[in-house]
Parts: sequence; structure tokens; C-alpha cells
Amino acid sequence: MKQEPLTESYFYILLCLAHGPNHGYGIMQETAALSNGRVKIGSGTMYGATSNMLKKKWIADYGNEQGQERRRLYQLLPAGREVLEVEIQRLRSLVENADLILGGRAYVKNKDLP
Repeated sequence: MKQEPLTESYFYILLCLAHGPNHGYGIMQETAALSNGRVKIGSGTMYGATSNMLKKKWIADYGNEQGQERRRLYQLLPAGREVLEVEIQRLRSLVENADLILGGRAYVKNKDLP
């Protein structure tokens, strides 16, 4: 399956849904936690991304969170899981290539590289 690389926002949205349904705000919070605050998904980005992913059938609208009529729950669909897995493999390949060139030092900070 050939696909364009995912943006970090798309990647984290799919990743956050990989372990079960979640609502937009929960995904935004989990993304910030997973990335140690480096990636922050705003509400506009979240709305646009989830809308696009719904159209592509990567995710489904799971309905409202119980007791929260404004919070829509999203669920990862098989096509979305496949997109996520392909992206993870692409990222692994990038790191493996970097390790080949850098002698296994791809995980060191940039200031330490030659």
C-alpha cells in the first residue's frame, strides 16, 4: 500500500485511537502527553483531521460520550489501522537507514552527530 507520509497530527490521532475510542479533547491531551508537549493539536486541526479521516473511512464516529452530548467519540477502523501500521513501518525504515549511515547512533542528539 503506497501512501503519502502522515503529518504528526494525523499520526498521533490514529495512534491515540489504536487502543480504543476517544474524543477529540482526549486525543489532544494524550498527544501532548505522548510527545512531552512537543506536538499540540488545536481544535481546528482536530476538527479538520477527523472530518477528513471520516471521509477516508480511517475512523468512525462512535457517537457521543455518555453524559457529554458535545463530545463525539471516534473509533479506529481497519483501514485507519493499516494506514497507521504502514506509517510506523516507514518511520522504522527511516531510523534503520539513519543507523546504517551513523553506525547505530541515530538516537543520539543532533549536537553529538558529526
